[in-house]
Amino acid sequence: MGLKLTLLSTVTTAGAFSVIFFWYRFMFGRESARKELDDLIESLRRGNTNSAASSPPHS
Repeated sequence: MGLKLTLLSTVTTAGAFSVIFFWYRFMFGRESARKELDDLIESLRRGNTNSAASSPPHS
């Protein structure tokens, strides 16, 4: 019984960590994309298309 409880707590902890990790990854990726899009919009508003075209694409 003690082994099952330990295994269950390990799986629960790993699952919770995984959910939190992917949520943070999603949020930071979303924020990074928003900042990059804001920079692109600002450069286009200024009429400076060279800086937007010369920046390497992010994969």
